[in-house]
Amino acid sequence: MIKRTFLPLLLLTSGLASAADLTEMEIRWLKAGAAVLSYAKQDLKLPIDITVQPQARPNDVPLALGYDNGRCKLVLSMRGNDNAEDILAGVPAAQRPLMIEAMVAHEIGHCWRYAQGVWHALPAGFEARQPPQPGAADELRDTRREEGYADLVALAWIQQQHPEQYASVAAWMRKVREPAPAVGSHSTLNWLQLATTGAAFTPGLPVFEQANLVWRQGLLQDR
Repeated sequence: MIKRTFLPLLLLTSGLASAADLTEMEIRWLKAGAAVLSYAKQDLKLPIDITVQPQARPNDVPLALGYDNGRCKLVLSMRGNDNAEDILAGVPAAQRPLMIEAMVAHEIGHCWRYAQGVWHALPAGFEARQPPQPGAADELRDTRREEGYADLVALAWIQQQHPEQYASVAAWMRKVREPAPAVGSHSTLNWLQLATTGAAFTPGLPVFEQANLVWRQGLLQDR
């Protein structure tokens, strides 16, 4: 299991001078995701910058990932965001760091796809039933597929690092996704239902490859 310390993580992040520049909530979230971020930056050499918004905008989620000039941007939007931790409502305090770790792993899954140059692309050897047609429906479908992949990366990470907690995290993720409409960009139950237990993932492979194998199964049902 990968264990990292928090202070080296802060030294690795771009634009953060010290922990003193962060709020208590930001520190908690970064500390919870430290192992994932350190693995991504140090072991995988993914190009990740961490950005803290000085003021969240309406409807901002607390944690998001973008891609700009060849680098992933992990954005924390917690300042002035009264709903920042609503996603953790009902989760026991002792388990909240684990759920945040899964969320960070989800965003790293997005970063991996961007960095590999396969964002919104089908995996090699996978043929769509119909050719892509530009439009809102296809964009929504492609985004949903990326969210499904990232959810599976999160679960593969949890299975690798915290197998004894897998059932709790998987159940929480299904609960989070259930309210979304069937056509929503985060409606990923098609994939989550394939990974209700950690046995869905192939041991010994990198988490991105483990996620990809299950993702392909879900894609067969998502065309």
